[in-house]
Amino acid sequence: MSLDSFFAWFFGWFPLSPYELGGTFETGFIFGLVALGAYLTFRILDFPDLTVEGSFPLGAAVAASLMVGLGMNPWLATVCAAIVGFGAGFVTALLNVQFKILHILAGILVAIALYSINLRIMGGPNKPLLRVDTVFDTLDFVPLPGIWLNPIFLGLVIVAVLAAVNWFLNTGNGISMRAAGANPAMAEANGINVGRQRLMGVGLANALTALAGALFAQIFGAADAYMGIGVIIVGLASVIVGMSLIPSRTILIATIACVIGAILYRAAVALALNADQLGLQASDVQLVTAIIVALALIAQYSGSSFGRSRRKGAKSEGDKSEGDKK
Repeated sequence: MSLDSFFAWFFGWFPLSPYELGGTFETGFIFGLVALGAYLTFRILDFPDLTVEGSFPLGAAVAASLMVGLGMNPWLATVCAAIVGFGAGFVTALLNVQFKILHILAGILVAIALYSINLRIMGGPNKPLLRVDTVFDTLDFVPLPGIWLNPIFLGLVIVAVLAAVNWFLNTGNGISMRAAGANPAMAEANGINVGRQRLMGVGLANALTALAGALFAQIFGAADAYMGIGVIIVGLASVIVGMSLIPSRTILIATIACVIGAILYRAAVALALNADQLGLQASDVQLVTAIIVALALIAQYSGSSFGRSRRKGAKSEGDKSEGDKK
């Protein structure tokens, strides 16, 4: 069987077309960056951060404005977007650390402010990427169709970011950050500056989110001030789904699980929207997201409850055996 025949057979019964499958991997890898950011804040730092609702479109706005307005190289514009995203997260953490504003409220304040800032940056509610080269256009020399080239490139980006995140979390600063999130009081007692770790960690998480926003805008051809709506739910859904399916105590497996969760989440959304018998439309994507997150949480809770009941039963049997021996 030739390769073309295999693809014709596979997509003949697979519920997604080649373009839908490629798009699922594209968006899955992009939101994998958001999931890694959510993992840093929610799991590592225990810092519920809502800034991502603003830093995702911030990255898109900065990259689009630099490429369209200044003609900047798309790679450099993407890096600048990540740096500006770091600044947004840094401000959120600063409000919490320096001025003792509740972390959730600090994130909401910065996200609200970023909405106006994004409008200022773009000079309007959106910025089309017309007649400008994106990072994906610079890959035209690779002899592959865009439907497969873009997911492969984004997959390589995810691998590089995963390697960098895991390397960092196993350095001295990374271990200090993990300690600051796990037990702030004990970390302070051991000389770790918990506030500085929060500033760095929340900044890095929003840098990853802004990077995702910049890539998202370039692959879909425009930046929009409203594209951050629901991003925090997508990030959390990816983390919850991934870590429910692949529970692990190691950083490497946990971060990989977050990325896999992002891909599975996007695949579940695509399958749900393409299931004609469900009667769902593109506007129902937030409803599908809520259902997926709820099911993942229920499965996670049920699994943990089952595990606790088994341990309790085993302990009772052990106590009973000890009593019989006596």
